[in-house]
Amino acid sequence: MALEKLEILTEEPGAGLPQFNPNNSANKIVCNMDSKNNDVKMFNPNIFTITRTVAWPPQAVTKRDSPELQHTGAIEPSTLNIELFLDTYDSPDKVKKSVRLITDKLIKLTKVISEKHRPPVCRLTWGNMGNEHGFFQGVLENLVLKFNLFMEDGTPVRATATCTFKAWTPNETDLKEQNLMSPDVAKVWVIKRGQTLASIAMKEYGDPRKWRPIAQANGIDDPTKLYPGTVLVLPALRSA
Repeated sequence: MALEKLEILTEEPGAGLPQFNPNNSANKIVCNMDSKNNDVKMFNPNIFTITRTVAWPPQAVTKRDSPELQHTGAIEPSTLNIELFLDTYDSPDKVKKSVRLITDKLIKLTKVISEKHRPPVCRLTWGNMGNEHGFFQGVLENLVLKFNLFMEDGTPVRATATCTFKAWTPNETDLKEQNLMSPDVAKVWVIKRGQTLASIAMKEYGDPRKWRPIAQANGIDDPTKLYPGTVLVLPALRSA
C-alpha cells in the first residue's frame, strides 16, 4: 500500500464561497515531496492536536444542588496545531536547494489574496481521515518557522514549521446544519406580565401541557405565582 500524504489545499481564485481543486498542484502543498523533482522533502507529521472550546455557563436555579448548564455555543472556532519537518540537505545533489521553496509557500498562506481581501482558506486532507472535504478546513492563524541547518553560503536546508489553523465554515453552511428553533435546545426566558407556564410552554414547545418540566427545572411549587422579570431556564426536551 502506498504511503498516504498529508496535503494542504488552498482555495481557488475567484469570488464566492471557497472552491478547492485537488488536481491543481499550484494551490497544493504535499508532504513527502521528492527532492529529485526540484522540491523539498516535507514529512508527514508524527502528531497533531485539535482543540475546541464550548461554552456551558451555569444558570442560577432555586432548590437545586447543581446549577442548570446552558449551552451558548462555541467560544472560539476549533484550532489545529501541526508541526512539519522540512529538509533539502539529505539529497545526492552537490548544490543543495533552499528549504525556503516550501516555507515561502507556507508564508503565502498568511498573506491577503487581492480579489478576496483576506488570506486564503485551506483544506487539510490525509488519506481516509475525514471525508471528501478533508479532516480540517480553516485559515492559517499562526506560523512559526525554525531554520536549524545552513550551508556554507547561508542557504537554509532544514527547518520545522509549526502551524496553527483556525476552523472556518461559511455562515450559510453552518446555519443549514443548525435548527435554532428546535425545542431540544435549552434556553433562558424572562417572564413578562400576563404570561403563565402553560403559555410559555405553548410558545416554546408547542404544547401547553409541557409546563411541568419548566416548573421542575426552576423549582416552582406554585405555577400561579409568576413575577415579571423573573428569569426561567427552559430545559431541553428530547424527542422520544
